[in-house]
Amino acid sequence: MWAILIIIALLWLVSGLKASLLSIIAAVVLIVILLLMLWMRALAPRMRNQPDLTPLQNRFYAHRGYYTEDQSIPENSLPGFQRAVENGFGIELDVHLTKDGRLAVLHDENLKRMCGADVNLSELSCDELKEYRLKDTQERIPLFSDVLKVVDGKIPMVIEVKPYGGNIRTLCERLCKELEGYTGVYCVESFDPRAVYWFKKHRPALVRGQLTMSMHRYENIAPPLTFALSNCLTNFITRPDFIAYCVEDRKNFSFRLCKKLYAVQEASWTVRTPADAEEVLKTGGLIIFEYFDPRIQQKQ
Repeated sequence: MWAILIIIALLWLVSGLKASLLSIIAAVVLIVILLLMLWMRALAPRMRNQPDLTPLQNRFYAHRGYYTEDQSIPENSLPGFQRAVENGFGIELDVHLTKDGRLAVLHDENLKRMCGADVNLSELSCDELKEYRLKDTQERIPLFSDVLKVVDGKIPMVIEVKPYGGNIRTLCERLCKELEGYTGVYCVESFDPRAVYWFKKHRPALVRGQLTMSMHRYENIAPPLTFALSNCLTNFITRPDFIAYCVEDRKNFSFRLCKKLYAVQEASWTVRTPADAEEVLKTGGLIIFEYFDPRIQQKQ
């Protein structure tokens, strides 16, 4: 419908070239208004059959588990997740698909930063993963099934889906399979709108979120996609229940407009200071934090 109105306005503009200047100005104004309305509509999150987000709210989420800054308790490690459970924090974690179709928990696709080996996780089997250690510890890259045993429904989880090499469907299907019968609170999110769309289409009852930030920092992403992701314009495809926006970029106009128009739930990552935590809390956002205890700020 919006496209039809824009076409009509363009035809009016062309026909107005022989008319008065006032007619041309009126046509331009109409086109601008229609484009703004189309923009606002594209920003909309899920509006119908919305799931209950209450179980996920009023919580702090430890980014990649409650790990330590010196990585003596590594990120995305079982001790880091256990520490979050003991402190009553929710967790954010990252899942990848191994070569033999298992889910491994690690932020990067490549193991170099965390394990010192220049190899991709998707090229390794579950057994081969056991050869690697996280940083300078004896901790291995955990399987998602092991994390579920540690969490055991005690805290909520924000599960980031990390597709690689076109494995979106297989990865999402595997995650859903491993979550069958799990009664704890969780939601899913991804930078890749195709993954978020998969959950929209195949698991509409799940709480789903679109991860994003100022994508201009990544030169390997096509400019149109960079613009769309940075400005939440893939929402018209994914219709997310929440938007996880980088705390450093949360003043983005489209993101603020989306919150203003639709009161969409914000999840801010990665919060590293009490000051940032306070700002996010003022607007009702979920805090995904690192390195400090955000409850201290609340007590002051």
